[in-house]
Amino acid sequence: MVIRQEIEKLEEKILSPYAALSAKTKGRQNPEEKCSIRTEFQRDRDRILHCKSFRRLKHKTQVFIAPEGDHYRTRLTHTLEVSQISRTIARALRLNEDLTEAIALGHDLGHTPFGHIGERVLDSISKNGFKHNLQSLRIVEVLEGGTGLNLTWEVRDGIRNHTGPQLPATLEGQIVRISDRIAYINHDIDDAIRANIISIDNLPKECIEVLGKTHRERINTMVEDVILYSMDKPYIGMSKRVGDATNQLRSFMFERVYISSVSQSEVEKANRIVKELFGYFLENIHKLPEECFNVISQDGEEQGVCDYIAGMTDRYALSLYETLYKQ
Repeated sequence: MVIRQEIEKLEEKILSPYAALSAKTKGRQNPEEKCSIRTEFQRDRDRILHCKSFRRLKHKTQVFIAPEGDHYRTRLTHTLEVSQISRTIARALRLNEDLTEAIALGHDLGHTPFGHIGERVLDSISKNGFKHNLQSLRIVEVLEGGTGLNLTWEVRDGIRNHTGPQLPATLEGQIVRISDRIAYINHDIDDAIRANIISIDNLPKECIEVLGKTHRERINTMVEDVILYSMDKPYIGMSKRVGDATNQLRSFMFERVYISSVSQSEVEKANRIVKELFGYFLENIHKLPEECFNVISQDGEEQGVCDYIAGMTDRYALSLYETLYKQ
């Protein structure tokens, strides 16, 4: 018996009846020979971790546009925090930790430069629209390496549905969906306090009474609540008390940080850069990198330009804009 089969048998023995078993995956886009050591979900995790799109996350904005300072979160640090929270919950619930980790590591691969500002701009100017979760899926199915990563159905479903109206089909995907919210609410509070946008005393008192005053206390409360509420259930969620406090805190962050903290000049700058780069490459298709033309031949010029810009880091987009328009 190969090592992978031993791991698969161990999963069947110790995991919850609600867990997604790697031996029972719905499969990959294109069938391929299985690894003798790693399960299918372990292979997916490793493929995401080693891809170029994952490495670019270290230079993509979380909330603040090209922030100065070494301790502000980026998409990469956000992704790692989501992964840690997700794995903690999955292990406690005896769900598939490898599947959970793979989804968590891949969920934000499709984010644009300049965070949600860049996403809104591309959504408004591209005839096909733009949603970062769908772009994350497009990266792993089509773009990365020119042919995609050929991931399992369960990982792709979790990436696609980590946000939006539809829940992931697996509990592991649902864990990532709720962990994403836990992570960004709390680390964005931390960054906003560091940037002197808010103070700890500004946080809604009724939320703090339920969730805790410190970063550590709030995450611990939320994670413990998810585990206790979801134990032995075919779904993942929070209790009403903690869920209501979490939603109220999220609303506070949208009002005080996500919308009002980014200056209008920064918003206008990000809008201008993305729009002008988009227009420039539509008029100068021949200046796109060679790998873009595989996409263009199948999906058209506009989709090729959209993919190229969405894949840019903040600093590359800024540098390229300066090169093209500030000569």
